[in-house]
Amino acid sequence: MQGSAKLLLVLLLFIFLAGCNAVESRKKAGLYKTYQVERAVKSPQTDGEWFGSVWGCVKPLDVTEYVNEKTEHMPKTQAKLLYDDEFVYVIFRVEDRYVRAVAKSSNDNIFHDSCVEFFFTPGEDLSQGYFNIETNCGGTMLFHHQITQGKDVADIVDSDRENVKIYHSQPRIVEPEITEPVTWVVEYRVPLDLLEKYATVQRPRPGVSWRANFYKIASRTSHPHYLTWS
Repeated sequence: MQGSAKLLLVLLLFIFLAGCNAVESRKKAGLYKTYQVERAVKSPQTDGEWFGSVWGCVKPLDVTEYVNEKTEHMPKTQAKLLYDDEFVYVIFRVEDRYVRAVAKSSNDNIFHDSCVEFFFTPGEDLSQGYFNIETNCGGTMLFHHQITQGKDVADIVDSDRENVKIYHSQPRIVEPEITEPVTWVVEYRVPLDLLEKYATVQRPRPGVSWRANFYKIASRTSHPHYLTWS
């Protein structure tokens, strides 16, 4: 697998909420978005270098769709992914405002803070459930696996979650809220071996498809919003 080899990541907003028939009908209608995940020629250092030598040439995806009504504050949110034999690498960059982070542990409601989320099934078999990684701007991370939304939820145990190396450009606690414009970055790498403890995983390689989505959420800031990629 050379540097040009790619993993096809197929993303759809409601695949974890709707039945398979609905998924298939949307697939036939061409309503999926896709993002080509390249194999990393060099492993990212998890240092937040969005424009650096590794991440700088990777094409981003844009989290621009909104759920329900369009909100006043819609921060520009982008994400990039890479993979190799050991990890899936994820980086978010948010041009934000009204930024807040008060969650102190992974058991807190991260989505109340200024946060970004990566939901994914590591393959195409939705019966295997999905992982959700919710990370606020201060690097506090909620990491779960669940079969369907809110059912059979397994928290990734601390000893496993500690193997997820993470970078965050903001301090752990951001309070009071930052009201002026600020750009923040969150980056992490997820070991494939860790995922395999909780679900069946189709390891990334050319031709493999994963199902997933990306979100930017802040439900308890002065300007709440809920943005999604697909």
